[in-house]
Amino acid sequence: MPLSARVTAPAVLLAAAGLTAVTACAPATSVGGARGDARTGTLRVWLFREVDNKPKEAVVREAVAAFTDSHRGVKVDIAYIPVDTRAQRIKAAFNDPKSAPDLIEYGNTDTAGYVRDGGLADVTADLATWTDAKDTDTDPAAKRSVTVDGKQYGAPLFVGVRALYYRTDVFRELGLKPPETLDGLAATARTIHKERPGLYGLVVGGAYTYGAMPFVWAHGGDMAKRQSRRYVSALDSDAAKKGIKAYTDLFGAHNCPADKCARMGGNDTVQAFASGKAAMAIGGDFSHRAVENSKANGAYAVVPLPGVRKGQIAPAFAGGNNLGVLKSSAHRTLAVDLMKSLSGKRTQARLFDAMGFLPTYTDVRREAARRQPFVEPFVRTLAAGAKSVPASPGWAAVDAGQVLPTMFQEIVSGRRSVDAAAERAARKMNEAFAK
Repeated sequence: MPLSARVTAPAVLLAAAGLTAVTACAPATSVGGARGDARTGTLRVWLFREVDNKPKEAVVREAVAAFTDSHRGVKVDIAYIPVDTRAQRIKAAFNDPKSAPDLIEYGNTDTAGYVRDGGLADVTADLATWTDAKDTDTDPAAKRSVTVDGKQYGAPLFVGVRALYYRTDVFRELGLKPPETLDGLAATARTIHKERPGLYGLVVGGAYTYGAMPFVWAHGGDMAKRQSRRYVSALDSDAAKKGIKAYTDLFGAHNCPADKCARMGGNDTVQAFASGKAAMAIGGDFSHRAVENSKANGAYAVVPLPGVRKGQIAPAFAGGNNLGVLKSSAHRTLAVDLMKSLSGKRTQARLFDAMGFLPTYTDVRREAARRQPFVEPFVRTLAAGAKSVPASPGWAAVDAGQVLPTMFQEIVSGRRSVDAAAERAARKMNEAFAK
C-alpha cells in the first residue's frame, strides 16, 4: 500500500490504504527462531486481498502450480488477508511462530519495522546469485525498499503510484476539463457535486493516508525530517498544515460528506469510483483492473494529480509491495524458492497484465508500457518525483496507530482545528520515532 501500499500502500509503501485502529504502543514482539528447514510439507502464504482479487488469484495459482510441479511433496496454502488489518495479523504472526505463515506480502513502508521486530529473514545471500534480481534490471528504489543496513529482507513485488481517475462522460456532459491545479481540482469537485448531487465530485477518505500525502507534499510540507540519527515530525509546519487543510476542505456537503467519507480508506474510494458513485478518485496504477471491470469501463481517463501551480504534478507516494520470508519459517529454503517464483519476471509481467501492477524490473516495465499505454500518466508521475515515508522503524507504529487517519478524521468531524490536530499527530509521531 501499502506499495501499502500500497501498501500501498499504499500500498505499498506501501502500502499502501487505511488501517483498523491498534495502539501505537503495542507490546514488544517476541519472535521465535527458525524451526528447521523441511523440504516437504505445506507452505503457508499470506498475500493482500485487492478490490478485485480474482485476476491476482489466477496469476498466483499459475505460479504456484509451476512451483509445486518442480517441488515434489510440497503443497502451498494461500490466504488473502485484508490490507486494512495487516498490522494486527502480522504482529500476531511474529508473536506466534507456530501458527505463522512462511511467506508474506508486505508494504514497503513496513520493512524497517518488521526487521526491528525480528520477523523477517535475511535473504541477502539467497538473492545474490538470482538472475532475475541482478542490479541492471531491478528498480533501485524497489531494491532499497527491501534493504535495511545493507541487508535484504525480501524481494520487491511491484511498485505503484497514484494519479487522478476521472469520468470522461460526466466531464463531457458538464463541459469540464481535467483540473490543472489543486485549487482547480477542488472547484471542479464542487461543480460536479452541485450539478450531479448523487455523485461525489472527488471521492476522498479520512483513512486514505496515501491519497492525502500528495496534498501535503505539493504545498511544500513533509511527513517528517531527519535530525541527527532520528526523525522528527514535520506535520505541524506551516507548509504541511496548508496541505492538510487543502485535503480536509474536500470533505463536506459540497463534495464528499464527512459522515460518509471520513472512515473511507483507499480501497473504499476506488470502489466508489468503480461503482459509479464518484466522478473523480485518486487511484493507483494497481487500481486499473478494478476500474476496467466496473461500470466506469470505457468512460474514464487518468491524468497525473496536479500540483499547486499549473504545469506541476503533485508528488505521489512511492508505494509498492514486497514478499518476505519469516525468520520463524520451518521451510526456509522452500519459502525462498516460492518468493522467487512469485516475484520473478514472468509472474510480475503476468501481474501487470492482470492487475496493472507496475513491475519492479526496469526491462519488464519498459515492455509493459509499450504494450499498455494506460501506464503513461503513472510513469509521468514517477518521473516528476515521487516521495516516501521516513525510513524509520517507528513508522510502523505511526501507521498501525492510525495517527494520520485520526488527524484527518478529527478535522473533518470538527472535533479539532487543523492546528490542534496536526500538533497532536506530530506528538504521536515523535513518540513513535523515539522508541
